[in-house]
Amino acid sequence: MTPRLPAVFLAAPLAHRALHDATDGRPENSRAAVRAAIDHGYGIEIDVQLSADNQAMVFHDYALDRLAEGTGPVRVVPAGTLTKTPLKGGDEGIPTLAEVLDIVAGQVPLLIEIKDQDGAMGDAVGPLEQATADALADYTGPVALMSFTPHAVAACKTRAPHIPRGIVTSSYTAEDWPLNQSTRDHLRAIPDYDRVGASFISHELADLARPRVAQLKAQGADVLCWTVKSPSDEAQARKVAQNITFEGSLAPHPG
Repeated sequence: MTPRLPAVFLAAPLAHRALHDATDGRPENSRAAVRAAIDHGYGIEIDVQLSADNQAMVFHDYALDRLAEGTGPVRVVPAGTLTKTPLKGGDEGIPTLAEVLDIVAGQVPLLIEIKDQDGAMGDAVGPLEQATADALADYTGPVALMSFTPHAVAACKTRAPHIPRGIVTSSYTAEDWPLNQSTRDHLRAIPDYDRVGASFISHELADLARPRVAQLKAQGADVLCWTVKSPSDEAQARKVAQNITFEGSLAPHPG
């Protein structure tokens, strides 16, 4: 049976890359941003990348340059070095997924995005999904896994079949996605939903009116969306999505 999102994922808004604000000492995906989200009662969305020694690191980009005091790919640096690599706008290094799980400890729902590892949404998957599953082996709080890459979601089905999983979905415009047209056309149609055992999607805010989104919702899929940055964004999103991923300002709690 396909595991469903716990109801708590459809309640409090989800803080995108945790409740980050580098001007206030809370960089994206940092421990400080995670703690701030918990303090405000928000769910948390984070990203994971793979270290050189196959550890799941909580970090968005493929390269260190934008977010950390380093340069080059995350993938070639050991976890012990990454944890000591300072995040820009904060006073801490890059956290491991295990560290974040210890902080969250089931207090709020945690949505983990597994980043594409080959830059082409291809089938070069396995190590990051396994590292994520290993970190989650003894975790008992509400958690779900998702990826833009259907191959990664399928790998999660194999490695952590009890954890709810979903596909991050998009309009896949040529301007925003440096992928070949056939790949963009395939992903845009969300044809892999049933194959990978998904129970939800997280869809691009500006594309929520896509008929395929309504079709999946009618078939029972939970619909989240990314990324809400204003009250008007949220009003638009709530017409379709059951919950939002937000950043930039504090989202109101429903009810």
